[in-house]
Amino acid sequence: MKNQIPYYQQIGKEVEVFEHAYKNKIPFLLKGPTGTGKSRFIEFMAHQLAKKLITISCHEETSSTDLIGRYIIKGAETIWMDGPLTIAIKNGSIIYLDEIAEARPDVIVAIHSLTDHRRELFIDKLGETVKAHQDFMLVASFNPGYQKGFKELKPSTRQRFIATSFAYPNEKIEAEILVNETGIEASIAKKLVNIATKIRNLTELGLAETVSTRLLVDAAKLIHSGLPKRLAVEVAIVEPLTDDLDVIEALKDLCNLMI
Repeated sequence: MKNQIPYYQQIGKEVEVFEHAYKNKIPFLLKGPTGTGKSRFIEFMAHQLAKKLITISCHEETSSTDLIGRYIIKGAETIWMDGPLTIAIKNGSIIYLDEIAEARPDVIVAIHSLTDHRRELFIDKLGETVKAHQDFMLVASFNPGYQKGFKELKPSTRQRFIATSFAYPNEKIEAEILVNETGIEASIAKKLVNIATKIRNLTELGLAETVSTRLLVDAAKLIHSGLPKRLAVEVAIVEPLTDDLDVIEALKDLCNLMI
């Protein structure tokens, strides 16, 4: 399982663009809503390039100390322990900062000198500057304005990366993804994708997030393992989308007609 190639269905020129970004050591930013395959794409590219991937899921408490490192007490002494970013820089790994806009502002400050010609990290607590290994690459993702009040990346930060937008794949490709990921019958995969397309176009429901490919994969897995289709769609697609009981009922009625 260790060397298994992560399944990824190419949508556009993203593989070619990433390969050139890696060759030129330019930081890479993935933009798009949740569940569109951003993380899977990075896993796939790390495998293609035979590089170790270190993923950090950023949240509002993620600080530069979490990434760079800290002093810890071990027995009777205090020792320095490198954080995941420092380890990646020294070893020439790919580091993926997922939802970087959610992290604390000091994280953005810490990576600035890594995202320009310097490619170096200043470790304040040690008074040291670490030059990045030639194979090191910084990758980040964020969800630009898909949710009310979602944090945005400053233009000055965005312009330190080359960027590509991820959207939901077209219906044919999305159905292929479901079949490959879960082994579900193509006819059922098509119905699930039709449900997703319908819900994604129902803007009047005011959903904070819409149906991701990830939710469809979950529904397909449940159906493939024997859960009744309507129940699988309800628990994997409808319920995760909203807590509004009226909207849930409306979506259940819609899905029941389509599956």
